Amino acid sequence: MKNRSQCPISCSLDILGDKWSLLLIRDLMLSKQCTYGEFLKSEEKIATNILASRLLMLEENGLISKLEHPESKAKVLYTLTKKGIDLLPLLIEMQLWADKYYTIPVERKEIINAVKKDKAGFIKKQKKILLDFVKTLDFL
Repeated sequence: MKNRSQCPISCSLDILGDKWSLLLIRDLMLSKQCTYGEFLKSEEKIATNILASRLLMLEENGLISKLEHPESKAKVLYTLTKKGIDLLPLLIEMQLWADKYYTIPVERKEIINAVKKDKAGFIKKQKKILLDFVKTLDFL
């Protein structure tokens, strides 16, 4: 992928700057793995052509990986890579910013309150959970 400039923010936006990529990363952070159909069920209602395009782009940039589904050869599992997991602090900061300026759903408020109590500890714990999960997939 050719970057528009060498600016770190611009380079990041080249990968994450559309309105869907971070939502797909969010879904993977919350559930650890997803199928194509599960992404389609998210409340934001992504179109199938956009979903396919974003998943491919995230995979090509090393943020997610595609695995065989253990129960169905017709399905594929998507999961975060270590590079994708490293986006956790960014997503946490976005949630804290949104909490300051918008009304947050109750189920998300619990996470935000846990982050506010101990942000570093929360991030460390969640990263460990996600990385341990990715390691188990390496052995499948």
